[in-house]
This record gives sequence, C-alpha cells and structure tokens, in this order.
Amino acid sequence: MAGMRNRPIPGSSGLVRTMSLFGDPVLHAACEPVTDFGPSLARLVEDMFATMYAAQGVGLAANQVGVPLRVFVFDCPDDEDVRHLGHVVNPRLVEADDVVVRGPEGCLSLPGIEAGTPRSDRAVVEGLDIGGEPVRIEGTGFFARCLQHECDHLDGAVYTDRLTGLRRVRALRAARRAPWGRTG
Repeated sequence: MAGMRNRPIPGSSGLVRTMSLFGDPVLHAACEPVTDFGPSLARLVEDMFATMYAAQGVGLAANQVGVPLRVFVFDCPDDEDVRHLGHVVNPRLVEADDVVVRGPEGCLSLPGIEAGTPRSDRAVVEGLDIGGEPVRIEGTGFFARCLQHECDHLDGAVYTDRLTGLRRVRALRAARRAPWGRTG
C-alpha cells in the first residue's frame, strides 16, 4: 500500500462539472468512441471523478456531464464491500450472467429517484485506460450493477428504460414532478 500514497487522489485536481439531468438529449443518444488519448481525456476523467464525488455517486458516465464520449469512472463497492476504483474508455459489456437480480438503483441524472431494476449479478467490461492500454473489469453484485448502468448510459439509455409496468410509471412520474424535472 505504500505506493498508493504517492498517487494523487482521483478527482483531487478536477473541476466539478454541471450534471446533465433526465430529459437532456445528451443522455438519450449513444456516445462516440474516444479517439484522442491526450491531455483533454485525462482532464475529462479527473473532472468526472471530482463531479461523481461531489454528487456522492459510485459511477459517472461522460454524457452525464454533457460530453458524448464513451468514458466512465467508478468508485463502487461490491456486495462484499470490496472497493473498486477506476475508469474505462470505450467500454464494451462482454459478459453478463443469466442470473438476474432486481435491486434498488438510482442515478445522479435523476436525483432522489430510485427503483428496483433488473440486472445481471455478474458483468465483465473490456475497454482501455486513459493511456490506451487494455483493461478488463469484472464485477459481481452491486459493482456488476454499476458497470451495466454506466455502459447503458454510453449507449443512450438510463435505468428507467429497463423498468416495466408500475415501477416505470412511478419513476417517470417522479421525474416529471421533481424540481429539476423536464418532459422527455
């Protein structure tokens, strides 16, 4: 752990960006692949960590801060309370278990709204880090939910798109009635 002390805390030099809220078109369109692995990508990732921590979230996709690129950051526990911290550029969900669990899910772009959402209990995401090096991240339980949630964002979907019936009606009604709500 001694080596960890020399690394800066993710987001510590980042700026908190404005959160895109449900109904904003940037949240409902697929994001573009990252092709420039230069300083602007590193700055985006740093700002995303700062924004996620300021909003007390466990994951954040770039389009949630108005940037339509395929990048997400996370600092999320799994069901055994093991912390997973990192980022993925151009992620692809490559595995998702057949075991589906309905669990509470919320979103920084729908503040204050939560609904039981079905997700695979295990997920594997492959992509790149900010230096363009390959990464493979495997998650179970709550962390698997986070990985799937962030991949959905980059495909232009929010968790309410996975809801059906009364759960969906209630969540969308709550979004319309929220002080930040928009039609959409």
